[in-house]
Amino acid sequence: MDAVAGLDSRPDLLDLTPTEFEHLVRQLFEAMGIKSWVTQASKDDGVDGVATNEDPIFGGLSIIQAKRYRIAVGVDAIRELAGTMEDKHATKGILVTTSWVTKGGHDHANRHGRMQMIEHEELKYLLKEHLGLDVLISLPKRPPKRK
Repeated sequence: MDAVAGLDSRPDLLDLTPTEFEHLVRQLFEAMGIKSWVTQASKDDGVDGVATNEDPIFGGLSIIQAKRYRIAVGVDAIRELAGTMEDKHATKGILVTTSWVTKGGHDHANRHGRMQMIEHEELKYLLKEHLGLDVLISLPKRPPKRK
């Protein structure tokens, strides 16, 4: 399988630096019609990016966490996002990851009610759909299916 991945000419998101990944996520949200920007690299209060939807009814401030991970994103990252959302008075929290979110992380996000997870395959799909980028995410194993 690794030999096949080595022959794949698509860019691998895991080869990006964390800052490059954050900028790619910002570009994705902009391509989706949502005004967004990346925060400064340090002292960002747990915020990688901010997006605003200016719709007067459904819009508002969204806090974006971009996790270029090779391992599952655990519940601690989801709790951190929830705390940052409350601190910044955000209407929504969005976690974007090259990996996947654990069941505990999904459970916490579902209880919170104002969070969205964009994981591995969905991220690849959105990048292709909105930016025309066909990318590879070379994780060592396929994420387990959630129940």
